[in-house]
Amino acid sequence: MKVTIDEHTIEVEPGTTVLQAARMIGGDCVPPTMCYYSKLEDCGGKCRCCLVEISKGSERDPRPMPKLQPSCVTAVQDGMEVKSATSPRALEARQAVTEFLLINHPLDCPVCDQAGECDLQNLAYGNKNFKTRYIEQKRTYEPEDIGPYIQLHMNRCVLCYRCVKLADQLTPERVHGVIGRGDHAQISTYISKAIDNNFSGNMIDVCPVGALTDKTFRFESRVWFNKPFNAHRDCPHCSGKVTLWMFGDHVQRVTARKDEYHEVEEFICNECRFDHKKAEDWVIEGPRKFEKDSVLNVNNYTRQLKKVKIDTDDLVLEGRKQDQKKISMSEFPFDQAEMEAIKKANEE
Repeated sequence: MKVTIDEHTIEVEPGTTVLQAARMIGGDCVPPTMCYYSKLEDCGGKCRCCLVEISKGSERDPRPMPKLQPSCVTAVQDGMEVKSATSPRALEARQAVTEFLLINHPLDCPVCDQAGECDLQNLAYGNKNFKTRYIEQKRTYEPEDIGPYIQLHMNRCVLCYRCVKLADQLTPERVHGVIGRGDHAQISTYISKAIDNNFSGNMIDVCPVGALTDKTFRFESRVWFNKPFNAHRDCPHCSGKVTLWMFGDHVQRVTARKDEYHEVEEFICNECRFDHKKAEDWVIEGPRKFEKDSVLNVNNYTRQLKKVKIDTDDLVLEGRKQDQKKISMSEFPFDQAEMEAIKKANEE
């Protein structure tokens, strides 16, 4: 069957979703995602970041769908026409969803270990002229220890359910989940039990924000200061194919390899992730490429900067001169006798 997305036509198999078809095309027509994960079953349809406009339902029923549809759970119909990046309605809705996601999200980017590879950070940067209107107090949670390897920051969680779906798929007995309902919902462990299965570290990789981070890498370094290298080793538990994040000759952390959409290619075990942090433990294949839309990408920050032309040095020094005047002013004015004493001391 044929589907057209932003004037790009492609043939897909029955059962393909609009998001999957958009990823086959690539480029700007691919909607952003926060909850969908192709490697996880029954994952998607929660965050509404991937809304698209269906301008033509199908060849049999060409009527447009009146409401925006989540592309990750909307199946393609033969002859369907979709507007993604070319739809002002969809772009406005995605910006509104981003604002809702940031309502209770703290401004932790300067201290968050996820900064530089955060999907929510990339989503916020992608929405130009973004402003929040929320002025009330943000929702907060008490800190909770869920094990020796994973740091839980529930204040940053967007409830995407990825970590829950991952545990259902990789482990026989899940010990964590969503506790509470509505505004009180949070990720937690049952009866304060630690997460100690051999594949728990993959929760760090699938988390789109800084809610689940690596305790062994906490406050060690910014990710953009490290160089990623593809490497592998013989492991009886997993494929052993990883990405080493190195600062000089030192391995700062080990993660699973990710594709251009920040999704794990193959899940790795905790032994590879946490117990082998020496370069000699691995066969290094070579440097790897950065993921799509990552702020680690070349010139991602500099492209956002506008060049400022300064005509004279006086414009630069003008602000400093004003600051010097403010600094020279005393908080409590001196009387005449004190001023004369200061002048006399300076002359001597």
